[in-house]
Amino acid sequence: MNNRIYPAGTAILAPLAGHTDLPMRLSARRHGCRYAFTEMVDAGSLVFGNHKTMNLIKRDPSEDFLGIQLVGSEPEILKKAAEIINGLDFSVLDFNLGCPAPKVAKKGEGATFVVRRPDQAIEAFSILAEHSKIPVTAKMRILDENDPAPTVEFAKRLENAGAKTVTIHGRLMKMFYSGPVFHEIIKEVRKNLSIPVVANGGALSAALYRTLVTESGCENGMVARGALGNPWIFREIADPYAGPPTLEELAEEMQLHFYSIIDFYGEETALRISRKTILEYLRGRGFPGELRASVSFLNTVDAFKALMLEVRKGPSPRYWQTLEQNPAQERRLARRQPHPA
Repeated sequence: MNNRIYPAGTAILAPLAGHTDLPMRLSARRHGCRYAFTEMVDAGSLVFGNHKTMNLIKRDPSEDFLGIQLVGSEPEILKKAAEIINGLDFSVLDFNLGCPAPKVAKKGEGATFVVRRPDQAIEAFSILAEHSKIPVTAKMRILDENDPAPTVEFAKRLENAGAKTVTIHGRLMKMFYSGPVFHEIIKEVRKNLSIPVVANGGALSAALYRTLVTESGCENGMVARGALGNPWIFREIADPYAGPPTLEELAEEMQLHFYSIIDFYGEETALRISRKTILEYLRGRGFPGELRASVSFLNTVDAFKALMLEVRKGPSPRYWQTLEQNPAQERRLARRQPHPA
């Protein structure tokens, strides 16, 4: 296929509300992620200059490719948002037609837009495609787990409306982020469109990412929750022999990410919002529950330094035994291996 936005074989960091801010993207980029998105941006908030929204779209000069994802439904607002984005030097504009969050559904946007008002959703997308000077893509969910026809039909309409790529999350709206991913539905979409299709859903590890793209037949996949506290997923996807991070690598990246959050938001705000990020790094890697629980009370930089002293002591010995019994577990650490002579 010509004019691909993403080179074949490339993994993409998905737009994640509350997560894919500048500090997280820089963390992912340190470990091989080139293609990334901002957090989901409300079109109305962008048009009316909401301060928080302006923070969402900040980028680092080193980010040579950055997409922005919009959510919305009002035609005039979407037109104005597209015109604003034309002046912001983004690489691609994605339209969110897959978010199942209640606050989005309540406004009849995201996945609800497709389910309840499919014709208006296509019209809204067409407005973005008409007024955008950069490629416009869409992200949606499957519409029926048993019959690919509804999903294929809507994705085809997006293609006809000007979509350059369509990303398909292989779950129904009502499933949110759990349950099986219906790879065969994504595969049918890919077979019936002449534009690239990106597979999404369930890529919580490099192994599961490979299953996603292999079973769906897609040349690209989108990584979402699998990248939370695990930026190494991108190097593991690119190189099957790369392996998980060592304890030293984990501690170093936690510190880089934490101080990047402080630089971006200021200390007071950063200390509050960094707790979830720290927990994401620790979760599933054998650290004691007491240590993870202490993160909830982290309120000073000195407290973070004290936490890192405990992190560097490593997980419990039982963790390594479990790792040996189950080397394919999704969240893990690698022991530092001596270099061969």
